Amino acid sequence: MEHIILHNLQKAGCLRRLMASIYDWLLVISVMMLLSVPIVASLDDAIQPGNELYRAGLLVIAIIFFTAFWAHGGQTLGMRAWRLRLVQANGSPVSYPMALLRFIYACISALPAGLGFLWMLWDRDQLSWHDRWTGTTIVLLPKTNKSGNAGVAPD
Repeated sequence: MEHIILHNLQKAGCLRRLMASIYDWLLVISVMMLLSVPIVASLDDAIQPGNELYRAGLLVIAIIFFTAFWAHGGQTLGMRAWRLRLVQANGSPVSYPMALLRFIYACISALPAGLGFLWMLWDRDQLSWHDRWTGTTIVLLPKTNKSGNAGVAPD
């Protein structure tokens, strides 16, 4: 992935980030449900509430989804749909270890009633807690024309 020139791009706003997140979580939950079908079928019964192994498996699915997409191209499917990209503060791509750390910190940001995410509404740089802690930012990419070049969107 290329190095992003940040001064040409604006930071992603809260609404765009929220919409991309909803899109992504719908996809993650769908994958979790699909992968749960063979488990339930093999048990011949429902998965018991509080099953720690099952919960850990669901967490692993979310970790793989987000860290793989963030580290490979800087965009989840939801971020791609909303023209967002995750980059380091200097514009360089995010590594796998950094993506994993960001996922862990995002979980911490969500714990106090989502305050770590809402923080971007008051932050001068529109950064959430996990953006600040990992030195990452989400930028809004320019619209592209049919040939894939940045510029004015086609009519």
